[in-house]
Amino acid sequence: MSEFMEMLEGVSPILVCLLICAAKILEITIQSLKTCMMVKGQRLKAAGLGFVECIIWGLVVSGVIGTLGDNPLRLLFYCAGYATGLFLGSTIESKIALGTSNLELIASDESTEKITAYLKENNRGYTVFAGHGSTDKMNMIFIVLPRKETPRVLREIRKCCDGKVFVVASEVSKYAGGYGMVK
Repeated sequence: MSEFMEMLEGVSPILVCLLICAAKILEITIQSLKTCMMVKGQRLKAAGLGFVECIIWGLVVSGVIGTLGDNPLRLLFYCAGYATGLFLGSTIESKIALGTSNLELIASDESTEKITAYLKENNRGYTVFAGHGSTDKMNMIFIVLPRKETPRVLREIRKCCDGKVFVVASEVSKYAGGYGMVK
């Protein structure tokens, strides 16, 4: 048995399970954020989180793994901590919204005028292409902006054209140049 588990021998079994769960939640939350940061090119921050993740794993989780098979309750709390950590990590990442988004809007001429007026007023870069939909002439508007600002900008765009716009949002991994873009 590990030294960590020997330290916990006199502690209530449910408290041990809660400690295992909390350590796993913290470890996996950090791991999720670290992975997102690596994908977004924030390598230094990801490395720092990886260091903290390893400390947690080395001190707590590795000492518990050997005992999980002996106690189904510990295994259950370990698994619950893992799942909760994944959920929490992805929730935190969606709130801090790392990275850049690309919005592709398809709108009528009237809606395009309203959308581009809004974008000009708010100093946003955009590009408009004329096109043709299944029934009418349409325009495609491309916008690249920080992901954190995407929900607000989409709300405003939908409001200014009464929701008469088709939107595709995606994440941008790399870009260069562009009006109003700072990298």
